[in-house]
Parts: sequence; structure tokens; C-alpha cells
Amino acid sequence: MPPASPADRVLVALDVETLGAAERLLDRLAGTLTGCKIGSQLFTAAGPAAVEAARKRGFDVFLDLKYHDIPSTVAGAVREATRLGVAMLDVHASGGVAMMRAAAEAAARAAADFGVARPVCLGVTVLTSLDRTTLHREVGVPAAVEAHVLRLAERAQEAGLDGCVASPQEVRPLRLALGRAWVIVTPGIRPGGVERGAEPVRVPDRRSPPLPTDDQVRVATPRAALAAGADYLVVGRPITGAADPAAAAAAIVRDLGAP
Repeated sequence: MPPASPADRVLVALDVETLGAAERLLDRLAGTLTGCKIGSQLFTAAGPAAVEAARKRGFDVFLDLKYHDIPSTVAGAVREATRLGVAMLDVHASGGVAMMRAAAEAAARAAADFGVARPVCLGVTVLTSLDRTTLHREVGVPAAVEAHVLRLAERAQEAGLDGCVASPQEVRPLRLALGRAWVIVTPGIRPGGVERGAEPVRVPDRRSPPLPTDDQVRVATPRAALAAGADYLVVGRPITGAADPAAAAAAIVRDLGAP
């Protein structure tokens, strides 16, 4: 099922240095958003306390640690993440079908063992910082980004995962190929400085003014990603770097709900 409201679709990325900074940000966003993403930086700094702090404030947590290891190690990590009560977690789809299947099965067993809801398990496809040139020259994948993303997502579905993480530019083909029930979580969201429209924007050529993408190269506006078929939008700096994070988040929510 897709999220119930625009406010449920936006996951604020808590990419901050300390637990205190995360708590202050969550306190400001409570009542505006219902979900957050906790990644490697905050989890390394604060550990499970970060998840506890978010859940205590009523936020659903996407634990974005991108597990990628042998199947038994990933299964153990997923078990502990499920014990924490996270709503979503992810593994690298490039880890293979056996690893992803171990993650999905571990989540189901842990949910039953601990009496908690089974988290939505996602496969990370191709990071938004990679373009076709980098994918080919540095990673050794000759396929186009879209084709490689689709291939990895199909393997994730085969393994029993619930969805995937992909950039806005791959959302439409993923939705068409994998169906409405497939959960698509989309980073690379930029509310300003990129063209609005139904289609995800493309990165400009070198003659064009640079977009405010930071280290992400495959980006789109919130409404473009939603129109393409994304379920959840991960938004970091446009909210966390704003002078008024709550106002910035509210503006995104309003934009998503506008006709």
C-alpha cells in the first residue's frame, strides 16, 4: 500500500554528527513529517539510541545502512535491526540473490520472534552519485544505468525483498516492470533549482549552470519523482540545511499535495 498522505511520503535524512542534533531536528519536525532516515553517519555516532530517539518521538525509521556482506552476516544484522523496531531497512542488491533472500527471511523470523512488525526490506540499486561513465569505467558495468537498476531490482524481487532504492530517473521503468506493490524509495530529491514537470530532470551539460545537487547527479523535484511513481522521497539538505527546517518540510508536503 502506498503511504497514506504526502506527509508520510517524505523521509528526512538525519545525516548529522550527534544524537543531540538529531533530536533537536526531530523535535522541530514533529507534527510536519512522520518518517526519517538514519544512515551510516548518525548510526556510527549514536548507535541504536538514534533509532530509539526517533521512535520515541513518533517517527517511523528507515535504517539506511546498506548491508553488503556474506548472507549469514547480513541476516544477523537484519535480525538486530528488526529487533530495534525499524519500519524499513536496506541491503545492497549487488550482494546477490542469496544475500538478499537471507535478509528477507531474517526479517520475517525476527519479527515473529520479537513480536514486532516486519520491516520493509529494500534493495539498493545504483547510488545517485553514479552516472553511466562512472558505472562503466570505475565499477566495470557496461550497461546503461537504467538497465542495470532494473536488473538489480528484478533480482531483489526474486529474492523476496519488498522494494528498492533508486534515483528519480529510474522510477517510471521500475514501476512499469515491477508493479504497484513494489515499494520504491527515492533519494536525489531537490525541491529548488531544477525544472518542474512530470518527468525526472536530466543533468545539464557543462555549458549549463550547475544544479544544487552536491554529490548526487541523478536528481528530480519532489513532484516529478512522485508523478513518476515513487512511494517515499528521502530529503536531506533541503530540509536539514534550511533556516527553518519545519517550514521547508511543510512546503514540500504542500507541494506534493497540490493538484
